[in-house]
Amino acid sequence: MEVTTEALDSTFWVTAGSIVGLLVLSAFFSGSETALTAASRGKLRAKADKGNRGAERALNITDDSERLIGSVLLGNNLVNILAASLATALFTRAFGESGVALATLVMTLLVLIFAEVLPKTYAITAPEDAASRVAGPIQVIVTLFAPIVTAIRGLVRLFLRAFGVQTDPDSKVLAVREEIAGAIQLGHSEGIVEKEDRDRILGALDLSDRVVEEIMLHRSGIEMIDADADPASILARCIESNYTRLPVFKDEPENIIGVIHAKDLLRAMHRHGESGHFDLDSFDLTDVAKKPYFVPETTSLDDQMRQFLHRRSHFALVVDEYGSLRGLITLEDILEEIVGEITDEFDPDAELSIQKSDDGQFLIEGSMTIRDLNRATDWNLPDDEANTIAGLVIHEAQMIPTVGQVFSFHGFRFEVTERSANRITALKIRPL
Repeated sequence: MEVTTEALDSTFWVTAGSIVGLLVLSAFFSGSETALTAASRGKLRAKADKGNRGAERALNITDDSERLIGSVLLGNNLVNILAASLATALFTRAFGESGVALATLVMTLLVLIFAEVLPKTYAITAPEDAASRVAGPIQVIVTLFAPIVTAIRGLVRLFLRAFGVQTDPDSKVLAVREEIAGAIQLGHSEGIVEKEDRDRILGALDLSDRVVEEIMLHRSGIEMIDADADPASILARCIESNYTRLPVFKDEPENIIGVIHAKDLLRAMHRHGESGHFDLDSFDLTDVAKKPYFVPETTSLDDQMRQFLHRRSHFALVVDEYGSLRGLITLEDILEEIVGEITDEFDPDAELSIQKSDDGQFLIEGSMTIRDLNRATDWNLPDDEANTIAGLVIHEAQMIPTVGQVFSFHGFRFEVTERSANRITALKIRPL
């Protein structure tokens, strides 16, 4: 079928030019949508702090993502539908009834290539730069379309409510902390972020979700000093201990009356001996001990670290809701959740908590925390119901196992190798 001469008049070229202009607008809307939704708010904030006004505008308009997406989609659909209508009229005039099918084919290709794939590919390569450039025009469009978008939002929510779906325009799909954690995990899986860096960052992010009960030293492992003991034995105990701070109890271990610091003890002894004659029997430990600092076992690690820094104290005793002693926690314990195990020249040459046997199984101490094991081995054992490996086995077995018993759960094989009284002290673990 031949194209008639009448079709190639000025109206034809005006219509064709309008279609091209509408395709450009469609590309602008598509690219802007991708740039503004893919741009990192953290990077935009960094640009805005350096004086980039485009980044500042991009932050403002992305605060209400629902209104932004509604305005962009409204504009994009308007220009796409208008371009398709003009193309249909143009091709029908030029080719007759077959022009409808031809217009559909041509416009699909043009919109797909030049108004969708091309601008979105460009925008995704540098979303922050693209978002900063388009933020100004998009802000104007959002303002102009605000009444229409508001009406559409109300209608959409009405339909969603009819199906029992509640929407919260102020909620975010992911919290900032979760976004950071997800990015770090993804970077580690792709080999960009080292395991040690991942563990430190995730450890710092998790402090607000964890409580002191999870990492405290249990009361059974606390070294204490009896206030009624003779001064010579107290002095020997302090000198032989690997710790600089020791709780002092009177009558019973539950009754903590103070905490003695090795430096304070040495200073007091020095003052007593300045006269040249040191009477050890006249030494009173309660004059040296500091007032104990008690914290609830449900305190988050983040809050506890802030309290340590605020009080300029590194040592706290942990109590439960009834005021009974549960354990103790130090600032070092919290820091170890971020940087890993911290040792110094006074720490005993402790054996490795994780050893590998000849048959490929891991020899684990029962008191080791699940979090530390996961961190060391990149496993994913759950720590919701128990803090230690022994606690996890007892929880899953619903009993106190005997030596030699074997259990399989969470994709691992657990064999109890040592037990002391009612405590599991050692296990063999391997992935199934």
